Amino acid sequence: MITYSALTTMTGEDAAYQLAEALEDLTPEPTGVGVFEIEDGSGLWEVGAYFTDRPDAGALAVLSALFQAKPFTISDIPEQDWVSKVQRELSPVSAGRFFVYGSHDADKVPADCVPLLIDAAMAFGTGHHGTTKGCLEAFDAVLADGFAGGKILDIGCGTAVLAMAAAKVLPDFVLASDIDPVAVEVAAANVISNGLDSRVSCVVAPGFDAPELSNGGPYDLVFANILKAPLVALAPDMGRHLKAGGYAILSGILNEQADDVIGIYERNGFNLIKKRVIVDWTTLTLGKKTPISG
Repeated sequence: MITYSALTTMTGEDAAYQLAEALEDLTPEPTGVGVFEIEDGSGLWEVGAYFTDRPDAGALAVLSALFQAKPFTISDIPEQDWVSKVQRELSPVSAGRFFVYGSHDADKVPADCVPLLIDAAMAFGTGHHGTTKGCLEAFDAVLADGFAGGKILDIGCGTAVLAMAAAKVLPDFVLASDIDPVAVEVAAANVISNGLDSRVSCVVAPGFDAPELSNGGPYDLVFANILKAPLVALAPDMGRHLKAGGYAILSGILNEQADDVIGIYERNGFNLIKKRVIVDWTTLTLGKKTPISG
């Protein structure tokens, strides 16, 4: 099956979004419309639409003239197996003792690593993103400091790469959750592929809001690789469900957001152990404070 794209560039953010809105009224209708700033200092914006039927070149010419955009370029897009394409192009990732790889790179797994098989799929967390790599490196450091396990939870698990990392090196059963049912399906498939289906359980749940999670604590370590807003909302529950002396490894935090997240978690009974920066993303290792007795 062939689909079609129609792309143009223009100046002005407001005008670009107005053009995008006008594109949605075309016949045949586009299946998607996008607006993107071209980050080269030119001040130009790209406006694109995608169609299952060939778009009306005359109608596009009228719109480009009306909004003072460059003429649209119409292109055919042949069908591709995008997952297979991504799998071929993703290279393995080393993060401390962990080695994340796709099945197409099974021959590249070093003998002295903890292997994690993750194939590209419709869920976040192949190990290539700075947040996932940061969490794996943070976990490796916690292990090096003597963490010996206990009750472990991976919130916003995506592919379950973090939950599986814990199950690979510690003797404990690991819980993993995500709000996206597709992600949980992918996570469960990955758990089976790594031979960990008796060690990791994947459930659909936001935060701690599932009986398996709220009753499964208090936890010795919680991963939460999500985003700033849900991390902030999660802070009080994290404080209640984590053991004194336990660890929280948090990511999905832009570098400029890190201090805000640290401050909120400090007010909920945590202290900062380590801040790890990979490109635009920060991973935080936090410790649950031990109450002062007497």
